[in-house]
Amino acid sequence: MPFQKITPEKLSTSVIKQLELLILRGVLRPGERLPSERELAEKLGVSRPSLREAISELQERGLLSAKAGAGVFVADVLGNAFAPALVKLFAAHEDAVFDYISFRKDMEGLAAERAATYASDTDLRVINSVFEKMEAAHPKRNPADEARLDADFHLAIIEASHNIIMLHMMRSMYDLLREGVFYNRTMLFKQRATRSDLLQQHRTINDALQARDPEGSRKAVVDHLSYIERSLADQSKHLRNEIVAKQRYQHEIGRS
Repeated sequence: MPFQKITPEKLSTSVIKQLELLILRGVLRPGERLPSERELAEKLGVSRPSLREAISELQERGLLSAKAGAGVFVADVLGNAFAPALVKLFAAHEDAVFDYISFRKDMEGLAAERAATYASDTDLRVINSVFEKMEAAHPKRNPADEARLDADFHLAIIEASHNIIMLHMMRSMYDLLREGVFYNRTMLFKQRATRSDLLQQHRTINDALQARDPEGSRKAVVDHLSYIERSLADQSKHLRNEIVAKQRYQHEIGRS
């Protein structure tokens, strides 16, 4: 017969499964600190020994890490998505920048389409909340804050797509973007005209998502990233032209 006796599941196993799902679904993020042992045991309704057993197992699996005197944290497993040598290679070649934007167009366009279809009402409220913070930050003209909120806005859309693989893959890509590996996001927000354009583009994306318009959401994201692509290409051309202009100037000065 194909049937087997049902055996009660250990409490520590139940804890492991719950924490694994929270990490997998992106609810618990890399680097996030877990509540204290006493608080977490109370929240989960288990004994502290059962909790310790579960945490020890998750540490062995590399999903949690303990820091002396600081607590237990979700391991930064995404930090290993790209080897350091490859990260340096990305940073050294302009081609990687435009390939990255092309990749984002495909992935984030799909994420926006999925978010418009599958996002819960709470997901959409999160996206709208981040956009409202972007609007509030705009008059303050702090490029670093605007760049951070820009990343948060796009990641909120990816989270709302409810695709686990896309979520973790894109989070690792955004970690590199925040570090300026592909391009300096803050520089885009230092240009007055660009800042206004970017805010309007994010408004269009948000409006399409709130209206649950899959096609419009995808198009708004692709249009936005195409604008980024053109801006960076223009910036790159300007820098090259400036190098040539300085060479001509130095040569002219040397002749006089």
